[in-house]
Amino acid sequence: MLRLRVISRLFAGAVAAGATMRDCTRAARRYSGLLSTGSGAWMQIRDAVAADAAAIAAIYNHAVCETTAIWNEVEVDAANRAAWIAERQGAGFAVLAAEDAGEVLGYAAYGPWRAFDGFRQTVEHSVYVAQGAQGRGLGRKLLAALIDRARASDLHVMVAGIEAGNMGSLRLHAALGFELVAMMPQVGQKFGRWLDLAFLQLKLDDRDAPGKGGA
Repeated sequence: MLRLRVISRLFAGAVAAGATMRDCTRAARRYSGLLSTGSGAWMQIRDAVAADAAAIAAIYNHAVCETTAIWNEVEVDAANRAAWIAERQGAGFAVLAAEDAGEVLGYAAYGPWRAFDGFRQTVEHSVYVAQGAQGRGLGRKLLAALIDRARASDLHVMVAGIEAGNMGSLRLHAALGFELVAMMPQVGQKFGRWLDLAFLQLKLDDRDAPGKGGA
């Protein structure tokens, strides 16, 4: 419960600092498009393609082997990620890649929250940045672009499931308007220890009922 209180204070602090949903929407828009990486080059956020699969697999596998960002224990190959990209995009979901000087440094995607008709305007997302590219704002740029894409796709809610000790990801999501809605202690395991899962969500529009300007 101490961890829940700490995370709750993090999100309360974001609100106290003036990070309203409208403010976060404006911030997301400012981060869409192109961004200097600090190396003199320019990074582009674009739709992922099959040729990105090997780089995306490498980023994914590092998270599998070295972090608790992904609660899987099996690595994947480029063919697996190429099929995943095709499946997600074929179903109308976003898979985005961050490219700098021809190198894919991160990716973000969303997919179904739950496989029932009533959840069709809610998605769960993920954002991953290559180890050597972290700390440059790429994660924020990818998430902001993903939020923009979700709004353009007439979605209503985005959900993030984050390991409760991943304070960097929690801060990133708080900065872009996500709210902590649930904490599930010890529902996962990795590296010989139990993991707590924090659920966050962002409401993408202010419709008071489905079907008003949407599905």
